[in-house]
Amino acid sequence: MSRQIFVNLPVRHLPRSVEFFTALGFTFDPRFTDENATSMVVAEGIHVMLLVEPFFQTFTDRRIADARTRTEVLVCLSCDSDAEVDDLVDRAVAAGGRAHRTPQDHGFMYAHGFEDPDGHLWELAHMRSMPA
Repeated sequence: MSRQIFVNLPVRHLPRSVEFFTALGFTFDPRFTDENATSMVVAEGIHVMLLVEPFFQTFTDRRIADARTRTEVLVCLSCDSDAEVDDLVDRAVAAGGRAHRTPQDHGFMYAHGFEDPDGHLWELAHMRSMPA
């Protein structure tokens, strides 16, 4: 099985961020781009989701860290099935972590997550089908 990684970063002004990273040579997947977010392609299987702060806030009940004074990301790993998502959360809890939020069934995607012992949030997602 090949995993993918999606690093989610809050941004204040999405067009400015897109312009900046375009200047560095990165491209963006238009299938996952709207006024709230864009998917920056880092490499095959590695993406950085640039999310405007209000949209980013919907993924956590914690305040968004100011990256100029603190470091924080949401790391998302792909899974092969809903069962694998749930199994990884269960194993994380058994190893000393805690479940993060409740499972989310979006139809095309199933997601859940955990907090590791250091407080980092890990999202796990089974993409049942890609949105059009």
